[in-house]
Amino acid sequence: KKWLEAINGCSKIYLEDYTVEFPYSFEDLEKSLALGKGKKIFPANRAFVEGLEIVKEAKKDDVALLVYGSPLTATTHITIIEECRKKKVNFQILHNTSVLDAVAETGLQLYKFGKIASMPKWDEKKKFTPNSFIDLLKGNQKMDANSLILVDIGLAFQDAIKELEKSARDKKAKIGEIVVCSRLGMKDEKIFYGKAGLFSNMKKFPGENLKAPFCIIIPGKMHFLEEEVL
Repeated sequence: KKWLEAINGCSKIYLEDYTVEFPYSFEDLEKSLALGKGKKIFPANRAFVEGLEIVKEAKKDDVALLVYGSPLTATTHITIIEECRKKKVNFQILHNTSVLDAVAETGLQLYKFGKIASMPKWDEKKKFTPNSFIDLLKGNQKMDANSLILVDIGLAFQDAIKELEKSARDKKAKIGEIVVCSRLGMKDEKIFYGKAGLFSNMKKFPGENLKAPFCIIIPGKMHFLEEEVL
């Protein structure tokens, strides 16, 4: 309730729109937040957020920046906080849940996760195929740690699986079973577990229409209870 009051008390409400593929529309979010008459949510792109324009606005009016997931986990919002401190602009952080705790629903223990990797969308025309996320995976595997791979916005599931398999071959990384989490926290969430090759086989894999946002987990050395849950 306090969060809703704080948001509705702002003269302008922004929603960061470049970090995730939303499982809902702006209109649905406006309804769920029960925004006052005439109030709307405005999209905030990377240039706007990283340009710190919102801090300039906040010197004059109360402004809200909504972020999908945790506001301080996988983003650069600490820079906004530091700018607010420098400019003597009051701010309040409303913490939220994140994929980093939601993945515990798989049964994998959170304290056994290693470094988090991001899988970027490849630019096939420029033949730009960054695969440094595999280096993080290999480092985690040396520690028997679980690896969480966050999939970039706009990257379709089957393309992500192809990138994972090709990058693993190119960098000689071993991938056995993987976990795929789709729309965690939503009513239509799904969690799949199986060999990596299964997911690239459209005929056998039941999640060919798997919806974003989704992430991929490569388990490390598992406790028997983790294996049982999976």
